[in-house]
Amino acid sequence: MQAFESILESSAAAHGHLCSGQVVGVRMAMLGCRLIGIDEPTRHDQIKKLIVYVEMDRCAGDAVAHVTGVKLGRRSLKYVDYGIMAATFLNLESGKAFRVLSTEEARDLAVVYAPEIEGKSARQREAYKRMPDSVLFRVQQVRVALNEFDLPGPTRRKVACTRCGQMVRDGREVVSGEQLLCQPCANGAYFSNPKEVTWPDMNWTPAKNDIQTRQDGKPIRTDCC
Repeated sequence: MQAFESILESSAAAHGHLCSGQVVGVRMAMLGCRLIGIDEPTRHDQIKKLIVYVEMDRCAGDAVAHVTGVKLGRRSLKYVDYGIMAATFLNLESGKAFRVLSTEEARDLAVVYAPEIEGKSARQREAYKRMPDSVLFRVQQVRVALNEFDLPGPTRRKVACTRCGQMVRDGREVVSGEQLLCQPCANGAYFSNPKEVTWPDMNWTPAKNDIQTRQDGKPIRTDCC
């Protein structure tokens, strides 16, 4: 794995800014990977071994994903909405899993580790770089029960919702009597009052209205014939 400062710089650039959450997230991911025996998580042969459960949708979550290379689309990144500054790192090959939690004490100890830094945010950023892992984090060895529908790879099951007809993938349907329902139909959803609509240019395709650029910088329309 690259040096901490190098990883932090690239993570902050990908995230959009440098903050204390980025420092915590980068260190959390580096520690988690060490604990499960993965030293180059973004390398092709190692990324297939790794699943990470992130428990917060904050800056640290972006840092964890950046360092480890896990992605929702690869099914290697799992988001669990606990609102806790924590992540669990699972090695699929060995079965080992560790949950790394950021301590609240670290916030109060920032003045001890970076007393010369002015400003709360700047002091926390620097202090979180200096603190030993044992101060910044708690670690729990855990067991993560995975079924085949949670694993990376192709879709293993598809069923149509009995009520709305929407296709539901990977065992996420809800059995209600003799019906197989999608989550919104079974339990309600984060949205309400859905209504199908039309929209301007609804027949647009990427090939249609394709625009190329000449060497002189003037655009050429290629859909004229």
